Amino acid sequence: MLTIYGVHRSRAARAIWLANELGVSFAHVPVVQRYRLSDEAASRTLHTRSPEFLKVNPNGHVPTIEDNGLVLSESLAINLYLAKKHGGPLAPADLAEDALMTMWALWAATEVEPHAILVLNHRQAKSPQERDGHAADAAVRALRAPFAVLETTLGASGYVVGGRFTVADINTAEIFRYAMPAPELFEAAPRVTAWLAACHARPAFKRMMAAREKEPA
Repeated sequence: MLTIYGVHRSRAARAIWLANELGVSFAHVPVVQRYRLSDEAASRTLHTRSPEFLKVNPNGHVPTIEDNGLVLSESLAINLYLAKKHGGPLAPADLAEDALMTMWALWAATEVEPHAILVLNHRQAKSPQERDGHAADAAVRALRAPFAVLETTLGASGYVVGGRFTVADINTAEIFRYAMPAPELFEAAPRVTAWLAACHARPAFKRMMAAREKEPA
């Protein structure tokens, strides 16, 4: 039995979305990020620094999975593993696609995510004191180049790899989602906009997001 550790309001959402796409049954253990909890709440909540969870992942991060004795962390690696294990159209069809899916996962994690997280945090912060407009604007400027790269790539088939919806789209879309508070990026990239909307229209994504909305913000 596959077990996924992490709440939906974390990068565990990526693995949960993929599991929904694959139709794979899994046990869900909702581990909350420690920084989101007060000391009082942490005393009664399973979180990323709880001794029980640190036995599973000593790094203290979510998501983590357990799958028939394999313990694996890092969300993009988890998704590549699950897709390849279960096969089908979401998985790489050959070695070349495998390499391309790995490349795009690393690209999204290094070229996009650090800046997209800044956009998300500073444009959607709950209080004005937590917002840094200069940091958000700098992140938007840094994202224009990778948005243009993906815009060009999607021109071939509308997908990231292989001319079909795959785990590469899930991994990349979940990172580009963080940049949604910057509509100016999407206005300049119509293919990226249409691709992300199509990803978010998938029933498996909607199922994950519906569960996410039930969790505390």
